[in-house]
Amino acid sequence: MTTRATLFDMDGLLIDSEVLWHRAEVEIFGRLGVPISEAEDRMTKGMFVSEVVAYWYDRYPWSAPSREAVVSQLLERVGVLVETDGRLLDGALRAIEMASARGPIALASSTPLALIDRCLARFDLLDRFALRYSAEFEPYGKPHPGVFLTAAAGLGVAAEDCLVFEDSSAGVMAAKSARMSVVAVPTPADRDLPAFALADLVLGSLSELSSAWLDRWFAT
Repeated sequence: MTTRATLFDMDGLLIDSEVLWHRAEVEIFGRLGVPISEAEDRMTKGMFVSEVVAYWYDRYPWSAPSREAVVSQLLERVGVLVETDGRLLDGALRAIEMASARGPIALASSTPLALIDRCLARFDLLDRFALRYSAEFEPYGKPHPGVFLTAAAGLGVAAEDCLVFEDSSAGVMAAKSARMSVVAVPTPADRDLPAFALADLVLGSLSELSSAWLDRWFAT
């Protein structure tokens, strides 16, 4: 195995959008009578947005609007929140620069591509990635490995030669199912989840990533 390329997740890894997703869900699902606490962690982290809506509909079904309309409302609200309140997480830009200096990089996220591009444009990151890909084009979202496998193929790199940066347990499981190496950056609340024991490296933030570690990994 020789590491040749890097795949990045987006929400909660590069951008502090997980908290914004949760805020949007509290607002929109709350109006539908779904009792999402503002204090609880986002338990649907890493899932595709349609799966999030289906998750809550199955537990607290509502009569209207349609699930498709709720998906659209969530995507628009998150886009607005990222543009008004979003910020890059510590070390994100540095990690992108360090990885891109060692090979092609792609962004592979459960977020729909239109919102991916909207978020990246907010931080002038659109041109940093050789490929941007969404699980919306896959039959299944994370923890299924499809989004990572297709992104690797788009870069022309074998799956086992890819390094993935992820913050969610579902993302770590997806990457490992794809036979990829993983750097995990979980929140403190998630760090003890069993999936993170599968990661090759666990960081408190991307600012902890070292050039020496990357040099060793890309040399193998």
